[in-house]
Order: sequence, then C-alpha cells, then structure tokens
Amino acid sequence: MHASSRAAMEESRASLQRYTDGARSRTRGDALLVLADELYAVAHLLDGQPSLRRALSDASSRPEDRAGLARRLLSAQVGVDTVAVVETVARQRWSRPLDLVEATETLAIEAALDAADARGELDSVEDELFRFSRIVAADADLARILGNRSAPREGKTALLDRLLTGKVSPVTERLVRNSLTSSHVHNAENEIERLSTAAARRRGQSVAHVVSAVPLTAAQEQRLTATLGRLYGRTMGLQVQVDPTVLGGLVIRVDDEVIDGSIAHRLDEAGRRLAG
Repeated sequence: MHASSRAAMEESRASLQRYTDGARSRTRGDALLVLADELYAVAHLLDGQPSLRRALSDASSRPEDRAGLARRLLSAQVGVDTVAVVETVARQRWSRPLDLVEATETLAIEAALDAADARGELDSVEDELFRFSRIVAADADLARILGNRSAPREGKTALLDRLLTGKVSPVTERLVRNSLTSSHVHNAENEIERLSTAAARRRGQSVAHVVSAVPLTAAQEQRLTATLGRLYGRTMGLQVQVDPTVLGGLVIRVDDEVIDGSIAHRLDEAGRRLAG
C-alpha cells in the first residue's frame, strides 16, 4: 500500500477496535465472529463489483457522501457495527480502489482473530491453520484447486466445507474459507501461513518456520525457542514441519530470513565447490 492507503488502514483499524475491545467470553466471541463474517461478505461484494469499489474510494467525492452510499447499500444487509466500520473505511483516502477491498479483508481477519481471543482459542486456531497449511502443501491437486483464482467461489466453498466443517474451530473455518475464496489469492499455502502468522502475532509472538528431518522433542523445541528469542530479541513461536529430504539439521525461516543448517544444504554446497 502507498502512504495514503496505509494511513487509511490505520484509521479503519482504529474504528474496528472500538467494536472489538471488551471482555473475553464465548458470547462476545460469537458476536465478533458475525462481525468478521459480515466484513468478509462486504469485501467479496467489493471484489466482485468494480464500479462500487470505485465509487466508495473516489477521492473527488466528499467522504460523507461515500459513507452515506455505504450506509444505504448495507444497512438492510448487515449489522450496525459492520455498517459503522465500513462507513469509516469509505471515508478514507485510498491510493487505489483495490486497496479498499484488501483493507476490508484485513479488518475481517482481525475481527475473526479477536473472536478467537474472546473465545480463548487463539492457540488452537494458530495450530489448526498451520496444520491445514501442511495438508495443502502435501497435496498438489488440492493446492492447485484452492490457488486457482478463476475457479468458482461456490465450488471452493463446498470443497473447504467438506474438509473443515466439524473438524476445526469455527474461527479457523471462517478464516480459511473466506480467505481462500478471495479472487486475488493465487497460493493457498502462503495465504494460510499468513493467517497463522497473524494469529501468532496476536498472541505477541513472531513465528519461526522450522523444517527438520525428524520430529523435535519438547526439550529441543524449548531450547530452539529460547535461542531464537535471544537472537531476534523477541518472543518466538515455532511451527515445525518434518521433511526427511533435509537429511539432518534444521532449516529455519523467520519473516524473509532463512537459516539453512540442513545436511542437504551442506552437501549441495560441497558439491558446488567440487564442481567449481
């Protein structure tokens, strides 16, 4: 996002927080989940209606006129909290119309994570998202279908319902279904990983993605977490994937930084030196 859209995102996020702050309880979590669902529905509407998103982000019109348009269109369709948040979004100055869509989706994700927090499920939601990302990574056909932007949304929704309903938290189900049926997602594994990382950050943690040839023991995970925490100067959480092809050692990714200490990598380096 350009500077104007980043500023607009912060104002929109502040508006959302007025409705998501509060005591933790399942009842409040359920209400926030409805808010998240409705914000996702608005994002999908804007995604499919270019003329509408242009109207709601038209810098030549008055902010109150844009907010009024949003209110007239949505007040009979969604709750008052959702309307208020979308009105704030429409009042902002966006660098491009698509930023309006992405911002509304981001707010939906944050509302869903707030719902998980209120329900006391952030830990399990993060874990479920990570596990589902591994399922997608291991199934090339599934990854291709879920990452196909031209595939009908209804078909993707039905597939995800079969895979997730009754097997994961309602929050995880909503996050995965709504995010992977967005038309701009082209890599399902990366999108789910992004959601998992967002859940970890909500818990005050950064995420280290670890690939190991064998499962790590609890003691090994504790030592690695402590080492990475000292290295990066912040609380770390681990997401561990077992992959025998690394042979031994670990491959660790934190944000865009990769530490490749695998035996496979060292053998590859040795082979290149010999070839040279």
